[in-house]
Amino acid sequence: MPVLPDDASLSDREAVLGQAIPFDRARWTSQLPDSTWWPDALDGCPQTGRWPRVDRRAVFGIARRADTAEGRRHLLVAALVWGNGTKVRSVRRSARIFQNSTRADLDARLYKALDVLREHGAVAAYRAFNNDQHSPYLGPAFFTKVLYFAGHDRAVGQHRPVILDSVVSRALRAAGAVEASWPDNGWTTAQYGHYVSMVHDYARARGVLPDQVEAALFSYGKRL
Repeated sequence: MPVLPDDASLSDREAVLGQAIPFDRARWTSQLPDSTWWPDALDGCPQTGRWPRVDRRAVFGIARRADTAEGRRHLLVAALVWGNGTKVRSVRRSARIFQNSTRADLDARLYKALDVLREHGAVAAYRAFNNDQHSPYLGPAFFTKVLYFAGHDRAVGQHRPVILDSVVSRALRAAGAVEASWPDNGWTTAQYGHYVSMVHDYARARGVLPDQVEAALFSYGKRL
């Protein structure tokens, strides 16, 4: 069963790492618990037009410092910034994460879920974030981004973590890779595991990395 339709193309890894999203620093910092949650590395992002733009490569750089509580906070914020863009509604929706959990609770859940990633791999970490380590308003579309940046470039278990969101799901359904009832959000651990396995098998067959397949799915889903 194909993961990608015939008219979807795979970008090279450099193009994937360069996928850049505009962001409004002031809009984000006004929503964070305090200024220490903002990753200073984002202030070095190049500006194009009105907004600076953060790419995957920059977030991977932030993720490499996620071995401390502050580093994990910065990873979470950077993943949210990259995943949201400049829309006020999107930023405010993600800000509910900080408004509905204490700092200590977020720190503990991030630490435990990422520890599961290191010890047991992507699917177990998905289960952790989706169950015992769930934080209100931090759903799979965004915690899979956290997992992706924390673990994709480090060989973690059998499979590297891959982003799954509503756009990717739309592409999977259109390509016939999943059943028509496959949801836009709220995927079970088994569904995430199935998706990750499909992406890895497809990537291995074509000699690319899993995030190149995910990026192609996202691009295809955006066109639908």
